[in-house]
Amino acid sequence: MDLYVPILVLAVLAGGFAIFSVAIAPFTGPKRWNRAKLDAYECGIEPTPQPVGGGRFPLKYMVTAMLFIVFDIEIIFLYPWAVSFAPLTNDAGQVIASGLGVFALVEMLLFIVTVLVAYAYVWRRKGLEWD
Repeated sequence: MDLYVPILVLAVLAGGFAIFSVAIAPFTGPKRWNRAKLDAYECGIEPTPQPVGGGRFPLKYMVTAMLFIVFDIEIIFLYPWAVSFAPLTNDAGQVIASGLGVFALVEMLLFIVTVLVAYAYVWRRKGLEWD
């Protein structure tokens, strides 16, 4: 249990800081409201007018975000796999363990192929082009 005490202390400190920041913000922030601050912000350009009751929203932004998440998850899986795939050796250079083995290699290849098929599908459907 002693090994988890620093993690629990860090979690309590992080949670306390988050709650404190959210609770104190309304009292310490500036309160000079004007029309520009109440408008929607679109990357420094004038906001595009929206029809009353909503309207069609371009899905290109969401597709790009989902692609980023897919490739980010792929990297999260690939990095630890690549680190642990190398054979373990002792100080004399002798192989102690063979790492993950052929099964892990085949599984990772299947994972990469799955991601590449999804990428090819999005590319073919022109999901990466901005009009």
